[in-house]
Amino acid sequence: QVQLVESGGGLVQAGGSLRLSCTASLRTFSYYDMGWFRQAPGKGRDFVAAFNWSTGSKTYADSVKGRFTISRDNAKNTAYLQMNSLKPEDTAVYYCAARYYSRSYSGSPYDYDYWGQGTQVTVSS
Repeated sequence: QVQLVESGGGLVQAGGSLRLSCTASLRTFSYYDMGWFRQAPGKGRDFVAAFNWSTGSKTYADSVKGRFTISRDNAKNTAYLQMNSLKPEDTAVYYCAARYYSRSYSGSPYDYDYWGQGTQVTVSS
């Protein structure tokens, strides 16, 4: 059974930083795009960032460009989301997701095959 397990969420003041981790029990982790999404109360699941397995390209939502960085360590089957200069509007449950053997990035949650359980990030003003 495939599992994605997120960690690293928490409460932080505006301007602070957090690093989220997502460890996946995927045998061929290196062939998966890894994405991060977030969902605030009463809202849909929004794209945050993605890391293409083939090209190594990284794509970000406009709202997080220059503040968040996605990375991965294939040897550890782990993806990361470094979040700097956090704002109260970044408050949400953050989910990691995996998409197998894609040819280009996708910002749609419907295109991803596996999901983690989510980790809460709360940014106080």
